Amino acid sequence: MANTAKFDRRDVLESATRLFWQKGYHGTSTRDIQQATNLKPGSIYAAFGSKSGLFNEVLHFYAESMAGQLSQILSQHSAVTEGLRAFLHHVILEGGDDAPSELCLLAKSLSELEEGEAALLSETRKLLAATEQRFQKALAQAVANGELPADTDTALAARQFQIQLIGLRSYLRATGNKDAVASLITQLFR
Repeated sequence: MANTAKFDRRDVLESATRLFWQKGYHGTSTRDIQQATNLKPGSIYAAFGSKSGLFNEVLHFYAESMAGQLSQILSQHSAVTEGLRAFLHHVILEGGDDAPSELCLLAKSLSELEEGEAALLSETRKLLAATEQRFQKALAQAVANGELPADTDTALAARQFQIQLIGLRSYLRATGNKDAVASLITQLFR
């Protein structure tokens, strides 16, 4: 009979996500992972293969969580642009009290990973590109709804939106100035 996991994978991924988000990939030790997840080294390696295997799943878990938040927030607004603005507000200003870092885990990881960690670096880039594609899809809907001009370059607008998201999170981390960030978010799509 196969040995089945005696833990909730989602709970482990949530704990590991918070840990990696707070300490970074290189700053997180195997002992840290054990303490955060309540798993023994053998269980971690059996379930995820390695620290990098766990981190890869964490990156996907984080990206899927962000995609779910985007979808949920967009569904709560009749105007896509209002939904995108609310998403920024939620992720940057409201989620910050619970998040272990003001920075996006993907952007933080991209800046930390080295070329020798090519697989993780490539995966992080793919996940950021997929996020940008989600923004482009939403912006295309905003164009179709007449919220944005018909000649809007949605690929460029999605890239700018992603840069705003990463930049505003970094600015908040650097300054702690929530009022300035809130004002900048309000100015988007005007």
